[in-house]
Amino acid sequence: MPLELAHLIVIAGVGQLLVLAAALLVPARLDWKATFRPLPRLHRQMYWTYGGYVLMAIAANGLVSVVNASELAGGSVLARSVCLYIALFWGVRLVLQAIFDASPYLTTWWLKLGYRTLTVLFAFFTTVFGWAALRV
Repeated sequence: MPLELAHLIVIAGVGQLLVLAAALLVPARLDWKATFRPLPRLHRQMYWTYGGYVLMAIAANGLVSVVNASELAGGSVLARSVCLYIALFWGVRLVLQAIFDASPYLTTWWLKLGYRTLTVLFAFFTTVFGWAALRV
């Protein structure tokens, strides 16, 4: 039995919440405290604020997806709009995955595997929500 769109949205929602685990590792793995120390205070505050906004957006996207999967798969204008937003959010992140050079930080097999897994997840999220937004 093929997976229905609502089930794929739930899976993508749970995946987004799991991405938070990787996102929470970023400040420590990249040593933000030491790296940002030379910056003016306002710049440090802005980086931390932007990071917080991204975390909250991922959490919100994940929770909305899990809790409202049937509605998001329903095809209303609002559902398609929300799915389009989420697809664009992850689509941009997928493009950035190809632009960012994370290789100096991928020092172990598990970090390399995790980075590749994130790429697959970003593509999956973009595809699922893009399909939900644009299907006829």
